[in-house]
Amino acid sequence: MSSQETFNQPVQRVIELDIEGMTCASCVNRVERKLGKLEGVEASVNLPLESAHVTVPATVTDQQIVDTVNATGYKATLRQAPTPNTRERQAHTSPIQGLERPDAGLMPETAPRGDVDGMRQHASKRGTSEHAEHGTGVAAPAGHADHNEHEDHMAHGPAASTLRPRLIVAALLTIPVFAISMIPALQFANWGWVAGALALPVVSWAAWPFHRAAAINARHFASTMDTLVSIGVIAAYLYSAWQLFADPRMTEHPGMENMGGGLYFEVAAVVTTFLLLGRYLEANAKAKAGNALKALLNLGAKDATILVDGVEEKIPADQLLVDDVIVVRPGEKIATDGVVTDGASAVDASLVTGESVPVEVGPGSLVTGATINTSGRLLVRATRVGSDTTLAQMGRLVSQAQTGKAPIARLADRISSVFVPIVLAIALLTFLLWLFFSGDLNAAFTAAVAVLVIACPCALGLATPVGLLTGTGRGAQLGILIKGPQVLEDTRHVDTILLDKTGTVTSGKLAVDHTVGLNGYSSETVLTLAGAVESASEHPIAHAIAAAAQDAVPDAGTLPGVDGFSSAPGGGVRGTVSLDGITRTVVVGRSGWLEQNGITLNPSQRDALTAEENGGATAIWVAVDGQAAGIVSLSDTIKPGSAAAIGKLKDLGIRPILLTGDNAAVAAQVAAAVGISPEDVFAGVLPEGKVEAVRKLQASGATVAMAGDGVNDAAALAQSDLGIAMGSGTDVAIEASDLTVMGSDLGQLVQAIELSRKTLSTIKTNLFWAFFYNAIGIPIAALGFLNPMIAGAAMAASSVLVVANSLRLRSFGK
Repeated sequence: MSSQETFNQPVQRVIELDIEGMTCASCVNRVERKLGKLEGVEASVNLPLESAHVTVPATVTDQQIVDTVNATGYKATLRQAPTPNTRERQAHTSPIQGLERPDAGLMPETAPRGDVDGMRQHASKRGTSEHAEHGTGVAAPAGHADHNEHEDHMAHGPAASTLRPRLIVAALLTIPVFAISMIPALQFANWGWVAGALALPVVSWAAWPFHRAAAINARHFASTMDTLVSIGVIAAYLYSAWQLFADPRMTEHPGMENMGGGLYFEVAAVVTTFLLLGRYLEANAKAKAGNALKALLNLGAKDATILVDGVEEKIPADQLLVDDVIVVRPGEKIATDGVVTDGASAVDASLVTGESVPVEVGPGSLVTGATINTSGRLLVRATRVGSDTTLAQMGRLVSQAQTGKAPIARLADRISSVFVPIVLAIALLTFLLWLFFSGDLNAAFTAAVAVLVIACPCALGLATPVGLLTGTGRGAQLGILIKGPQVLEDTRHVDTILLDKTGTVTSGKLAVDHTVGLNGYSSETVLTLAGAVESASEHPIAHAIAAAAQDAVPDAGTLPGVDGFSSAPGGGVRGTVSLDGITRTVVVGRSGWLEQNGITLNPSQRDALTAEENGGATAIWVAVDGQAAGIVSLSDTIKPGSAAAIGKLKDLGIRPILLTGDNAAVAAQVAAAVGISPEDVFAGVLPEGKVEAVRKLQASGATVAMAGDGVNDAAALAQSDLGIAMGSGTDVAIEASDLTVMGSDLGQLVQAIELSRKTLSTIKTNLFWAFFYNAIGIPIAALGFLNPMIAGAAMAASSVLVVANSLRLRSFGK
């Protein structure tokens, strides 16, 4: 490593581990505790995904982390970053030269063309390795290149395919054991030996996952859920075998079992089968819970057609490089993030944003990978590839959220860490008390085994992570990215939300509201003349006026042409227009622009302009042949669902406050339209003022959420208790937020808060049932009212109930 590389190495890095062998919350707590003993190391371990998200200082190596986990009895492997794209091909020139690029910094324009491919490969490598190192960890899903790797990651844990044969064998052997043991009519001479022989494969081979995990933990003087299972099953079988060997004739004849004591072969077999069934159902459910993230990553295109020297060439999408020009035909997915260089079409972005209305795109429009081109043929120049794409970033955020741990989950982990030793003590105490007071060895043994079996904290370990896994996965499908589990807690407490006006409540795009005609000119004539001149300008206001004028042309006609066009930045435009056979000189712009063109406004005309601006509009003058002809009034358009969304925020008990840098008149008009109280409007606020507004509300005792989409919102998003970025905004805003809505609809923001709260509610319900089963089941078993077989079924049912309750989140928003 060079000195420069050493200098650039971050103080802390994030790595991802795959961990095999964990079965319950006690395992999770052990791994986190062991890693936490390393100086500067912080770990968050996820049970369903069998993974760990570890923050590591530069003084600790990756191998030390792996060795520490291995020393606890589990197998850890470092999840590797995807191999950087090293596609080799001849340098070629993009068909569109000189296009202004939003990411021009990725490749210097002054570079020799012969070095282009090398730079592209360097940029691609930088996008994968550096991003992983500095931002989200080695294991973050990075797009196409690591798709299969992440798919494997989602399948971690006791796989259903592994458990299925053990379950089948256990069930086939347990049925006759149970029938022979429990139904006297089916018993025959020496049936006990047959029952013992049939149960042996069940309690040994079928139950091996429990015994193996218990043995590994025992070597490290630790105990987990599997310890309880293993002890209970082995004790039941060995006690029965001892009874049978002590008196070989105890089952010589049907009905003779109780002559020399009790046999519990059927208990050992049935408990093993029930627990395997529970594990099998859990494995299937965890796979379903992780399907949302796999489906998200599967959205990406598998192939791409690039244009090389005018010739189309089909390549795997994971081999794309920055600046490749991609051909996208109607109906095809756009292979990666880029900018349209040629063609016009409507793009269906619902797979990424959750919004169903296609977006019109043309030259210069930014497009996102995995969206679908619905109509025309497009040429798209790639600006982001591999781990830098929007889709890959979404996958990273979802994966991190699922690997993280909410405060409520850490409570469950702490309880589980002391739970197993306590249960072992209770089981021993139960056995001794029963033996002391009743003198019945069989009754004492039965009660103790029942305590061991019913106490297994499977459901407790699954309660939080499976709920989080399902909720965040469903959010990804809806275009809602929850950055971390702490966000769930934050949404519960939020009582105030600051809404940035432009781009959040409104579209941020001006549209003509109405036109006023003066000095004998009709409003239609004024709009037509203004639109004709503005059609030659590239200014956003000009586009709005030209579009409104075009829409007003009768019978879908065309606007008149303009001659002698000229414009001034920040001023206005001027040109000659022929309308109805009359040639007119038209000047459009602010008052100062009119005065520069020798046009004087009288007091009444200035009052008309002031009235329009006081109404919250942007007013533009139109002058014809040297005199004022009218005013075109434009206003920012309110998003269709904003008013309904703000109403829902109030229903959720959240106070909406409008925050904007616009003047008070504009802010008041927008607030009134969407249902925000006048006293909850902060107008004329600068970026630093937005931060101050958040702090002021927090100082008054409010828990504040902030929603915005611009660079000027980033500081306020970071300062707020819950930052919500609208996905139509900038990367800076998204990075500073806790929760990202990939669409631009304010209603999706409400949906994000509802999903977060619903996920937290589901986790709480899971924890209640997990604690309920243990709190009620253990005393009942200790008192001798619970047969070990029923205890095993109840324990397995508690895990299935928790997982099934979590899977209900998959229907959220449907």
